[in-house]
Amino acid sequence: MSVVFITIYTGITLNDDIGEGIFDRFRTLAIWQPSVIVGALLCDAVRYMIASMLVLGLGLVLGFRPDGGVIGVISAVALLLVFSFSLSWLWTALGFVMRTSESLMMASMMIMFPLTFVSNAFVNPQTMPGWLETVVDVNPFSHLVTAMRGLMHGTATTGEIGVVLLMSAGLMIVFGSVTMYLFHREQ
Repeated sequence: MSVVFITIYTGITLNDDIGEGIFDRFRTLAIWQPSVIVGALLCDAVRYMIASMLVLGLGLVLGFRPDGGVIGVISAVALLLVFSFSLSWLWTALGFVMRTSESLMMASMMIMFPLTFVSNAFVNPQTMPGWLETVVDVNPFSHLVTAMRGLMHGTATTGEIGVVLLMSAGLMIVFGSVTMYLFHREQ
């Protein structure tokens, strides 16, 4: 959850750079223009990895012992990084649209809080009312949590992992296209 939440800062940083004129300076350079956005996203992926290692390290110190072993843990973190990278494209698109970083932060929190807290991250969906269980079952974060838990415990199915990868690809295709459209429109 902490890694998914820090994806928001990609859009906030982009929004701040646009507001301060730094983005315009990059456009005058003789570089592949989308590299500014892609480079920022890849640097943020390093931030996601560091946050993942901190949370995982804390869990190990507190006694978490994954049955999936090192391969399961690495696979779960890799899946989280793919999902987080694809989700960050949403925030880059909003970074172009929103006027201030504060408005972007508020909009992103309005999206992230319901999606993360109405998931299976904290509570077993079978203990929820039927209508809420249905919402949790289609929530992308629930699918991510289920697949990561399965990988760490050695019980993940190809379908669970495939759903997360398909959602990640969909996020990247949709919001990557929107971001590139907005990027070219800004020029």
